[in-house]
Amino acid sequence: MNSKSINDIQNEILEEFEPFDDWMDRYSLLIDMGNSLAPLSDSEKTPEHLIEGCQSRVWITISPEADGTLSLRSDSDALIVKGIAALLLRVYDGHTPQEIVSSDLFFIDKMGLREHLSPTRSNGLVSMIAQIQRTAQSFIA
Repeated sequence: MNSKSINDIQNEILEEFEPFDDWMDRYSLLIDMGNSLAPLSDSEKTPEHLIEGCQSRVWITISPEADGTLSLRSDSDALIVKGIAALLLRVYDGHTPQEIVSSDLFFIDKMGLREHLSPTRSNGLVSMIAQIQRTAQSFIA
């Protein structure tokens, strides 16, 4: 279980990106975050985990834990997309399905991420969030 709230984590992310005015530096930080993810095994890279609507290939696995929280893992064949997935995992991993579906995801717009993504990457971001939300909703009794 994640001891920090979803909003606390979003605020932490905003603070980490704040010192970087240049988007090339922000992309570099994003890529570093993506590179810190443990890769998914080939057996986890299945069509059911593949995010539809993303130009790159990105997989997100979501598993229920004994404490009622969800465990999220991700991988992608594109560095920036993998970094975006790492941010979403950091926000949502270890929280309950109810916390996930009722959260307001404000950090993306506050940091200006969406406006600095290509239209296809922006669509992929929306698709990743939608898939996480749908899956979390499916775990609510």
